[in-house]
Amino acid sequence: MASHPARVITIYSPLQRADLPGLYARVCKALGENAGAPVVCDVTGMTADAVVVDALCRLQLGARHWGCSVRLRNAAPDLADLVRLCGLDDVIRPEVLEPAS
Repeated sequence: MASHPARVITIYSPLQRADLPGLYARVCKALGENAGAPVVCDVTGMTADAVVVDALCRLQLGARHWGCSVRLRNAAPDLADLVRLCGLDDVIRPEVLEPAS
C-alpha cells in the first residue's frame, strides 16, 4: 500500500472562536481525503492563547477520529509551552509539535 504525503494547511492569525467550526471542517476534509496520512498545520506566527489551544485540541481529537494525526509546523516556543502548561501534551503530544524553522 502506497503512503500518501502529508497535506499542509496554513492556519492564520488572529484566530477567533467563531473561526473554529470552519477550520475544523477544513482539516477533517483533508484528513478524509488523505486516507490516514497526517495533516500538517503550519502555525507560523500564531498567538499563544486559549483560542489557539482550543483549536489545536479539537483538530487533534478530530484526527484521532480518522485514525491519523495532526502535526504542527513552525510552532513558536511560547505556543508549545502553553500547550504543556495547560496539561494537554497527551492530546497535542510534544512529538507532534514540529519546531519553528
